[in-house]
Amino acid sequence: MGRYVIRRLLQMVPVFIGTTLLIFLMVYALGDPVAALFGDKAPDPATAARIREDLHLDEPLWKQYLLYMGAIFQGDFGTAFNGQPVLELMASAFPVTLRLTIVAIVIEIVVGITLGVVSGLKRGRPLDTGLLILTLVVISVPTFVSGYLLQYLLGVKWGWVRPSVSPDAPFDELILPGVVLALVSLAYVTRLSRTSIAENVRADYVRTAVAKGLPRRRIITRHLLRNSLIPVITFIGADVGALMGGAIVTERIFNIHGVGYQLYQGILRNNSPTVVGFVTILVIVFLLANLLVDLLYAVLDPRIRYA
Repeated sequence: MGRYVIRRLLQMVPVFIGTTLLIFLMVYALGDPVAALFGDKAPDPATAARIREDLHLDEPLWKQYLLYMGAIFQGDFGTAFNGQPVLELMASAFPVTLRLTIVAIVIEIVVGITLGVVSGLKRGRPLDTGLLILTLVVISVPTFVSGYLLQYLLGVKWGWVRPSVSPDAPFDELILPGVVLALVSLAYVTRLSRTSIAENVRADYVRTAVAKGLPRRRIITRHLLRNSLIPVITFIGADVGALMGGAIVTERIFNIHGVGYQLYQGILRNNSPTVVGFVTILVIVFLLANLLVDLLYAVLDPRIRYA
C-alpha cells in the first residue's frame, strides 16, 4: 500500500504542473489585467508600464508561469489588484466553502445512497419508478431555479430558515444552501446506487449469502452495499472539487462569501492573481480527492489491495 501511495503521489506531479499551466495560460490570455484594473479609464502609459513590470506582465507567459510557481512553493500566491494578499482572501473564503461542501457531501451520501439502495431493492416497483422520475426532475431543474424556490418557500414565506447566510456562516445556516448545492449530485448518486444495487442483487455471492442463511441486513451492508459503492465513491470523489468550485450560483443566492463568490468577483474584474490562486488550490483539492478515492477502492474491494 505504501508503494502504491508513493506512486500515485508521483503521478500527481505532472498532472498538477500541466493543469496549472493550462489554467495560467487561459486566464492570462483572456485580456489585459492592467486595462481591467483601470476599468473604463485609459491608464497613463508610464503607470501601466510600471504596474506590468511589478507584476512581471512584461515577461513571456512561460516565464510568468515559472515565477508564479516559484512564488507558490514559497507560500506566496500573489496580491489581488485591490492590494490584499490572495492568501488572506483564501483564509476567509475556503473555510466557508469547506463547511458548505461538508454539509452538501453529507446530505449527498446519506440521502442519495439510502434512496439508491431502497430503489435498487424495489426495482420495477412503483417506489422505484417514482424515485427515478423524481431524480430526473431534480437533474433537469437548474440550480438557480431550485435555489431561489427553496429560499423563497422555506426562508421568506414560511420562515423556517434564514433566507441568507450571515458572514460567520455557521453550519446550521448552511443546511439549506447545502441542500441546494447537493440536489443535482444527490440525484446522480441515487441513480448510480440504484443501478449498482440492482445489478449486484442477482449476483452469485448474494445468492450464496442468502442460501447460507445470513441475516438480510448483513447481506445488504456487508456484501451487497460494499461491492456496489465503488462507482458511487468514484463520483463522490470527483464531486468534492466540483462542489467547491461550482458553488458560485449557490453562494450568490444565499450571499455566502466563499470560494465561488471570490472566483465570480475575480472573473468579473479580470483579477488574474485571485482567479489563478483559487483555481490552483481547487486543482490540489481535486488531486487529493482522487487519491482518497483510489485508497477507498482498496478498502472496499480487497482484490484491488492485493493486486
